[in-house]
Amino acid sequence: MSTHPFSSLPLPSSLLSSIEQLGYQHMTPVQAAALPVILAGQDLIARSRTGSGKTAAFGIGLLAPLNPAFFGCQALVLSPTRELAGQTATALRALARNTPNIKIITLCGGTPFGPQAASLEQGAHIIVGTPGRVRDHLQRGTLALDRLNCLVLDEADRMLDMGFIDSISEIIEATPERRQTLLFSATYPAGIETLAGRFMREPQQVAIEEAEVLNPIAQRFYEVSADDRLQAVLRLLAAERPQPCMVFCHTRQQCQQLQQLLASNRVSALALHGDMEQRERDQVLALFANQSCSVLVATDVAARGIDIEGVAAVINAELSPDPAVHTHRIGRSGRAGQPGLALSLVAPAEQGRARSIEQRLGEPLAWHSLDKLPERLDPPLLAPMRTLAVSGGRKDKVRPGDLLGALTGEAGLPADAIGKISISDFQALVAVRWELANTALERLEEGKIKGRRFKVRLL
Repeated sequence: MSTHPFSSLPLPSSLLSSIEQLGYQHMTPVQAAALPVILAGQDLIARSRTGSGKTAAFGIGLLAPLNPAFFGCQALVLSPTRELAGQTATALRALARNTPNIKIITLCGGTPFGPQAASLEQGAHIIVGTPGRVRDHLQRGTLALDRLNCLVLDEADRMLDMGFIDSISEIIEATPERRQTLLFSATYPAGIETLAGRFMREPQQVAIEEAEVLNPIAQRFYEVSADDRLQAVLRLLAAERPQPCMVFCHTRQQCQQLQQLLASNRVSALALHGDMEQRERDQVLALFANQSCSVLVATDVAARGIDIEGVAAVINAELSPDPAVHTHRIGRSGRAGQPGLALSLVAPAEQGRARSIEQRLGEPLAWHSLDKLPERLDPPLLAPMRTLAVSGGRKDKVRPGDLLGALTGEAGLPADAIGKISISDFQALVAVRWELANTALERLEEGKIKGRRFKVRLL
């Protein structure tokens, strides 16, 4: 971790205040290296892995020079997935909380086009979106980028892997030539170099090596028959009882079957796969992030771009054929330098995949036996929180403080019973300690929030 304080940078007092409220004391290595370049107005190529603080790096950099009086798009952040775009927008709003009248909107597929166009008509300072939907708005004339000052390409390597190069190129062609371009990537494939050569002006380069962001992960491998795979996941959970935990499956069907098995065995588990509606996916992620779900069972496609901190363990119900994907999966455990745990089940047909991982690691894998693990999960693995859904959001001027005040004031709940509060345009989700959730529901139904009554339900 860097020892450079944010106060050493030429930042507005409102932004420094937000940084302090978020608990950011010192810059991470990527922030210390990138922010002086960004604040000087130079183009930047930064190579840094997920979880290293890059969102705050470009977020602070694009917010510092923003003009709140001009309601045109001054900064555009392109992200590879809807989930990552939503997380980035949330992080930017937190950084902008003490700067009045900053409007940030997301433009992603999977949600209706009309309300997005209506929001754009009212103006926005910052747009965060996926390349496909941003290009759609440009083509339909609902988005103008002629006054853009800063373009951020987040997870650029993954956007190229997903085939977005044509969309990105079309978007960049619609921006001013003198814009600032910031490119963040975990790796530096040839496609990044080509993209930089076409669209960037003498970019500065920053590379943060893995050694600077230590992430120790203990890996264990277990031989299992293909038929016993799902039951073996239950035994691993019984032995380790990790909360929260992510389990990766190879197919949607495997994902659904495992979630049903866990739920029937008193495990608080939810599934996340590509066939779900975006609204369902957003809700599942919110429940997992606020500790209302102990185990998230996901496919790789659905989990791409998700950045959730504090995952106690990752379980591979089936090894990925790609050792790089395996590395990405297990990297979700042990964030911010904390030790992580990765448990992988290997059927006989997957021994070749295990050997590929072993070659990548450069050392023998640690094999363990399932025979010594408990066969039953007792007591249940239940989530510590439950979530209240309130039918009021940003459009209703509902803020986290309003909900916290309603629950701890008239409702009389202790402050430590309230967990994470997340607010979207038309809904707010509030995590409450499990044993007090029904009480919180009754009190909110009887009382008011900001002098108004809203519908409330338990998810």
